Amino acid sequence: MSEQTEPATTFVPSGRLQLGVFFQGVNSGTVWKAAESGSQTDFESFRRIAQTAERGLFAAFFLGEGLRLREHLGRPHALDVAGRPDAQTMLAALAAITSRIGLVATQNTTYNDPADLAHRLSTLDLLSGGRAAWNVVTTDNAWTGANFRRGGYLDHADRYRHAEAFVQTAKEIWDSWDEGALAASGTDETWVDRAALRPIHHNGRHYTVDYLPRLPRSPQHHPVLFQAGDSPEGRNFAARQADVIFSAHPQYDDALQFRSDIVARTVAAGRGANDVKIMPASEFILGATSKEAQDKKAWVRSLQIGPQQAIAYLEQFWGRELSAYDPDGPLPDIDPVVEETSETRGSGFHGAKARELASTWRSEAAEKGLTIRQFVSARTSRGDATFTGSYTEVADRLQQYAVTGAVDGFNISPWLIPTGLDDIVNHLVPALQERGVYPTEYEGSTLRDNLGLANPARLPTLSPASA
Repeated sequence: MSEQTEPATTFVPSGRLQLGVFFQGVNSGTVWKAAESGSQTDFESFRRIAQTAERGLFAAFFLGEGLRLREHLGRPHALDVAGRPDAQTMLAALAAITSRIGLVATQNTTYNDPADLAHRLSTLDLLSGGRAAWNVVTTDNAWTGANFRRGGYLDHADRYRHAEAFVQTAKEIWDSWDEGALAASGTDETWVDRAALRPIHHNGRHYTVDYLPRLPRSPQHHPVLFQAGDSPEGRNFAARQADVIFSAHPQYDDALQFRSDIVARTVAAGRGANDVKIMPASEFILGATSKEAQDKKAWVRSLQIGPQQAIAYLEQFWGRELSAYDPDGPLPDIDPVVEETSETRGSGFHGAKARELASTWRSEAAEKGLTIRQFVSARTSRGDATFTGSYTEVADRLQQYAVTGAVDGFNISPWLIPTGLDDIVNHLVPALQERGVYPTEYEGSTLRDNLGLANPARLPTLSPASA
């Protein structure tokens, strides 16, 4: 029996970067008014993005999820891209026309059942040859829950307790078939050795599972787990359970601090310092020259935040119609009709202290001489998550991230569909390869291979804590 080694407590940079593509559902960053823009729902758009990403040796194709469309003054918000086909259905279709890129589905622990979701994810993982991943998210509001006849049945404080029990149950399901459970040849008496199948039992606060799993493990044993929560509870959950964090910390100094924090939490959870990869969300606006990139950025921003979008942005906080105000004039001199914004407005607006913000914003805009459109553009420019410059400038900048291990890669949100990755794959990737910080071929056939993750050890036959 081989000796088990203690998890490493010191983080060691790999010196390499990975890239992923984040095809969003509901979002304001995707330019849909440009003549070059394609469909947000046709399979062709997804096919082109996924195959372009695989040509560029991207590690993963990542689909966001929105269980309910955000609203604007009580109506579905119509100015942003809203909705897309079901993630797992789309990824199953893409699995057939790709061979190496990982397939990441955002799936909610609050409004799924563990045995059903674990089976669907393991199906994708098995049929894709070990390329599936699950971005674990939670939801606790009654507005979303109304879609499922449950309302807000989960207390906010229980989100991660419930999610952890859910993930642990899924992991047990994925590990329930022992190696060699399937018949090796037609001479065996039975197709499956029933003694090699382990029933899963979970009796918790929110659900009960008594389940005999239906599938063997994939070549990577089970799907890679992504997680994006940034609260202390979310970070601790990721340190215990996740393989990759989809972070909100792309700026260099902030990324270093986030890395240090996650390493400390991961080691405290009894895992190795390098066990959790970090890939922040990012936008790339590139050109052959710095000026070309800056001009392109101005064009992109003008389409992301036009006059209608600028007014609608303020209306989400004011809670009232502001169409009488000139988008090229000063901020409204009237107060919001709400004290705090609700979850119906989406995560970017949820929980804002509306009256306090309105007063602060008016003062800031007046001090800087900004119109409504200029102020909103500055607020929503995603500057903290945007890399703008020539191909060589951005490659030089990213090289520093790789050398120091500030991040393991970037999850890119294209601002144009379906051609938004072309500049990156055709020009930035070769520049990164020349610097020795980006793969020149896929490391293996599974997502874990290509992310540099070890296959997980089989869990003991223990049921998770009650939740």
